[in-house]
Amino acid sequence: MKAAVLEDGGQVVYRDVPDPIVDDHSALLRVESVAICGSDLRIIKSGNPRVKPPAIIGHETAGVVVAAGKGVTRVKVGDRVAVGADVPCGQCRWCRNGLGNNCSINYAIGYQIPGAYAEYMLLTQLVLDEGPVTPFSDKLSFDEAALAEPLACAINGLEMAGLSLGKTVVIIGLGPIGCMMIDLCRVMGAVKVIAVQRSRLRMEIARAYEADAYIASEEEDVVARCLEETGGEGPDVVMTTCGSVEAHEQAVEMVAHRGVVNLFGGLGKDVRPMSLLSNTVHYKECFVTGSHGSVPRHHEMAVKLLERGSVRVRPLITHTFPLSRVNEALSVMERRQGMKIVMHPSEG
Repeated sequence: MKAAVLEDGGQVVYRDVPDPIVDDHSALLRVESVAICGSDLRIIKSGNPRVKPPAIIGHETAGVVVAAGKGVTRVKVGDRVAVGADVPCGQCRWCRNGLGNNCSINYAIGYQIPGAYAEYMLLTQLVLDEGPVTPFSDKLSFDEAALAEPLACAINGLEMAGLSLGKTVVIIGLGPIGCMMIDLCRVMGAVKVIAVQRSRLRMEIARAYEADAYIASEEEDVVARCLEETGGEGPDVVMTTCGSVEAHEQAVEMVAHRGVVNLFGGLGKDVRPMSLLSNTVHYKECFVTGSHGSVPRHHEMAVKLLERGSVRVRPLITHTFPLSRVNEALSVMERRQGMKIVMHPSEG
C-alpha cells in the first residue's frame, strides 16, 4: 500500500510500504479521511519518544472496515468507523478506572501504533478491545467523522472544567477546537460564550459559530473586556485553547471567584514558564486544571453530537488533499493558512 512515512530527520516520504497483516483478532480499515493535528507537526519537527521512525503517524481518522479476523466482534466488514487517538492499556489503575489518557504507557494511534497517513490502517486486538473505535452512520461524511477525535478532547476539557447550566465561558484561541467548544458550550448549558482570538483569518471563520462576544486579542485588553462582558465578575470558566503562556496568565487573572481555568493548550519546550501570582488563586478560591486527550467514551459522545448536528465541524474543513500531496498539506497547516486540513488516501 501507499503511505506517508516519517523518516529520520523529520522527512515525510510518500512511498510503498508492506500491507498490514490481519490476524484472527484484528481488522483492517480502509482510510477515507485523515486530518492533520498540530501534534503531527510537532512530531515531525521535534520528534516524540513514542514515535520511532520510520513511522506512520496520523490519528484523526475515519474509514471503512474491509477485513476482520474470525475472532473480531466489535466491528464487521462494511462498517463505517471513526477512530480516536488514546488507547488504554486496559491493565493499569488509570485504565481500569476509565482514565486511560493518564496511562503511563500512553498508547496512541500514530505514535506506538501505526497511524492513518496510509491507504489502510490495522485495528489491532488492543485497539479493538480498549480503544476509541466508533461506528457512525451515513449522516456523517468521513471528513466530519475524522474530527470526532479533537471534539472528544474538547469534551474532556469542558468536563474537567465543570461546565454546567448557567455558566459563562471564555475561550482563548479560535482554532478548530476553540470553535468546536463554542457549539459544545451551548450543548452543555453555558449562557454566555466569549471568544478571544489573535488571527483575523481565524476570527472570521469563528464568527460562523455565533459566540456572544468576539475579542481581538492584539487590539483590545483581553482581561478588561472579559470582565466588562461579565459585569465585572469574571467568567466562570476559562479555556485556553492556544499555545500561549500569556493566555494562561490572562486566564487566571480574569476568572471569577470559585471559577475554573483549564490550561487546555500545551506549550512548546522553548516557551518561558508561566508566571502565576499564587495569592490570586488563594483569594479567589479559583481552580487551575489541565486536560489532554480523551477516553473512548468521549469519542463515542463526539460521534453522537456530530451525527445530531449539535456540534458543527464542516465550516472548519478549509483544505483537502490527496495523501500523495502530504507535504503540501503539512505546509498549509504549518503556515496557518486554514483551519482543518484533511487528506484522502484513496485519492493517491
